[in-house]
Amino acid sequence: MDDKILVTYASKHGATAEIAERIGALIAQQGREVETLPVDRVSGLAGYSAVVLGVALYMGRWRKEAVRFLNRNAEELSNRAFWLFLTGPTGEGDPVELLEGRQVPPLQRALIDRIHPRDVAVFGGALQPAKLGGFEKWIMNRVKAPAGDFRDWNAIESWSRSIAEGLAPVK
Repeated sequence: MDDKILVTYASKHGATAEIAERIGALIAQQGREVETLPVDRVSGLAGYSAVVLGVALYMGRWRKEAVRFLNRNAEELSNRAFWLFLTGPTGEGDPVELLEGRQVPPLQRALIDRIHPRDVAVFGGALQPAKLGGFEKWIMNRVKAPAGDFRDWNAIESWSRSIAEGLAPVK
């Protein structure tokens, strides 16, 4: 197995992709070879010693392409260092509390329990009305979702450093 790290993500409007890119860059700064790709461009896990997956929560659900990636690669992920981060809650406050315990949907609970991520982080998301379609704007107004960028880059950077520290030493 190679020492390359895969940072992959499922993003709807780009906020999760930006977080994944930052995580990949920070891990690379620690002397690691990192590849950052959307999940639908990952053809397999051969050559990767560790995987970080970012999933955008969209209207309370995980992106379908992330669930397909997890199902397709569950066995291989369970045999690698694996970290998971979720993005999406908007508003002031702790993102985990904003989700009210709904980080892992019931349909994905058994899958995540089988894979055993080393850590599951939740980061605030970014909701920018200019990037939304008409239906999305209607839903946003209906549920009174706070607009803005609620990503905590300090927390993201700290979590990224903890991943780099949790990896096997570079040979």
